[in-house]
Amino acid sequence: MTDRLPPLTLYLAAPRGFCAGVDRAIKIVEMALEKWGAPVYVRHEIVHNKYVVDDLRAKGAVFVEELEDCPDDRPVIFSAHGVPKSVPAEASRREMIYVDATCPLVSKVHIEAARHHENGLQMVMIGHAGHPETVGTMGQLPPGEVLLVETVEDVAHVEVRDPQRLAFVTQTTLSVDDTIDIVAALRTRFPAIVGPHKEDICYATTNRQEAVKALAPKADALLVVGAPNSSNSKRLVEVGRRAGCAYSQLVQRATDIDWRALEGIGSVGITAGASAPEVLIEEVIDAFRARYDVTVELVETAQENVEFKVPRVLREPA
Repeated sequence: MTDRLPPLTLYLAAPRGFCAGVDRAIKIVEMALEKWGAPVYVRHEIVHNKYVVDDLRAKGAVFVEELEDCPDDRPVIFSAHGVPKSVPAEASRREMIYVDATCPLVSKVHIEAARHHENGLQMVMIGHAGHPETVGTMGQLPPGEVLLVETVEDVAHVEVRDPQRLAFVTQTTLSVDDTIDIVAALRTRFPAIVGPHKEDICYATTNRQEAVKALAPKADALLVVGAPNSSNSKRLVEVGRRAGCAYSQLVQRATDIDWRALEGIGSVGITAGASAPEVLIEEVIDAFRARYDVTVELVETAQENVEFKVPRVLREPA
């Protein structure tokens, strides 16, 4: 007689995983390979997920850190996180074929920053130092025109040119709750500061964080499928802990699950960062099904029907 598997409820967040910007960026690389053949070069990881990057590499994409690592005679794609203005300028100087896969919602932040600069305002950016999106956004303007703050504490020490001539933008993948506190600190110290017409934190980041807030109180543990260098994935872990799920962990694959830490639990929440493909989420669910008598409950907080067009050059005949 076979022992029965212990019961377990899996709370599956919706929405989760790929957002429209990530889906578009991956399509851009795939369409570039179809149009121009391999190799196609990609500056930085197209999105922050090893599985995705490895899959595209197997199809003929070559990932490099800088434009100088690319030959002049092959196409190059700029990642979904965006790049400083100097990068496409250098590609043009070298007469390279290049395709910009920057997420349109990141491009919106770039346009905001440029508009404020044209109006004579110095920018404050709320973001994470060294993150490709932050580097790309700060690189839209001349040095010194964008000041970075990462925390509420940073606001007290930032040195601006003119407190009456300021605006702020934010990285699109931040924690909504953390950003609210930083914005409040900026407005307290600089009452004249101008904010974005519409929230910079993208819909996908906000929706996934709201789904975790709804799911976390129900679950004994929360697993976020995502990469350790994915800002939005790491924020989901933090949101889960704050929402009442003390054991909130990031896993890249099912092989990363710490089964000993989950002994004796009755429920697990599962979500995924915006650059994690559904196949990895299914892999995690299957790993639980192999060990438990699983019941899956969907926790849906929003519906996403967003699609971004790829650049025209990829839609035109070769």
